[in-house]
Amino acid sequence: MKMNTGEQHKGRADERVTRQNFENPAAALAELRARLEAGLVAVHLSKSMLARRARLGRTTVSEAFSSSADAPSAQTVGALAHALRLDPGPLLDLRAAAVGGASAVDEGETSVGRPITEWNPHDLEVHPAAAPPPAEGGSPPASSARQQRTASALPAYVRRPHDTQLADLVAATAADGRSRMAVLVGSSSTGKTRACWEGVQPLAEAGWRLWHPFDPTRAEAALADLARVGPRTVVWLNETQHYLGAGRGLGERIAAAVHGLLTDPARGPVLVLGTLWPEYADAFTEIAPVGEEDPHPQARELLAGRLIHLPGSFDTDAEAAAKALADAGDLQLAHALKGARAGRVAQFLAGAPELLHRYKTASPAARAILDAASDARRLGSGLHHLLPPSSPSGATLSSTTACPCRPSPWSPVPPRSWTSCSGSSPSIWFPV
Repeated sequence: MKMNTGEQHKGRADERVTRQNFENPAAALAELRARLEAGLVAVHLSKSMLARRARLGRTTVSEAFSSSADAPSAQTVGALAHALRLDPGPLLDLRAAAVGGASAVDEGETSVGRPITEWNPHDLEVHPAAAPPPAEGGSPPASSARQQRTASALPAYVRRPHDTQLADLVAATAADGRSRMAVLVGSSSTGKTRACWEGVQPLAEAGWRLWHPFDPTRAEAALADLARVGPRTVVWLNETQHYLGAGRGLGERIAAAVHGLLTDPARGPVLVLGTLWPEYADAFTEIAPVGEEDPHPQARELLAGRLIHLPGSFDTDAEAAAKALADAGDLQLAHALKGARAGRVAQFLAGAPELLHRYKTASPAARAILDAASDARRLGSGLHHLLPPSSPSGATLSSTTACPCRPSPWSPVPPRSWTSCSGSSPSIWFPV
């Protein structure tokens, strides 16, 4: 049976195009436009509708199809391929042949990202770590703003069970050429992003690239350029909720595009890494009740079997390893082990600098509330203790004009063995 035009072009799209196929650049450009036309017919779209779907200008789309215009850019070809559900590889090869270049995907002409070795981990949202205090009688450490933007500011890394899981996945991806994805799940500042950074270091040595879609927004950047991801690329989706949870249907479209990337052998190997707080992971993977709209079917399918959970604290083995590194001279780990409670070493390292910065730069009113909250915790108040409507602000707990020395409906009574320093500002209770 004779195939129609769309089927012929779909069949051809499975073949890799080389310059030898099209020694004449004009013939390559004509073939590129023919495949785009066939794709447009197959999805029953007008060019105006295609422009909206591809998030391109109407003039850009019109010129891409026009025989009198120059060859479209690689970015335009990638966006059109994604919108038309076509394999971008052969189209990019045709475009490269049309402009007299080598394979776009093979040579990295249009591949997104840059070599992993060129990235600073802090630019990938790895938290700067808490700096140790200066030695007694010593000078303060160098400018923290400068120091915290360098990889050298990171303490030695303590491997934990989730690191082994991730390392096995990375090694398998590099070895067999199959694309894979992992999303690390843990509460705030438990080491998710640092674990991802450490996990891709073997790929850095092998020359892999890393792409962090971020501008103009994470979701828009991802949707626009996922079609341009080439082989041996790490797709860095830190704070994955910003991608999968994007509004106006963008999140589901991103999930579908990532699924397509992972399941297309011609585009691999690719490694997709992300991070989520547990509440976001639950929201994306929860099945909607019968009769209610399912908000995240694509995201749920994408995340199934791809979550790696992090503990909220260091276990005894991790603490022992951290102590060994601290004893060997790592001052940051030594500082964290001394200050952290209940094994929350990662939180101390990652969260302390930002918390101190927020406290020091807070407005007077905000700082009064923070002082009040700190006093409330010292007095035994729970983490989720709510103030009644009659008390507009917890700042009254740390009033500079009165001590909290009698019971109230919203603050606990301090133990009898405690006293207060009412002359301080704010008043602080402490054991005697």
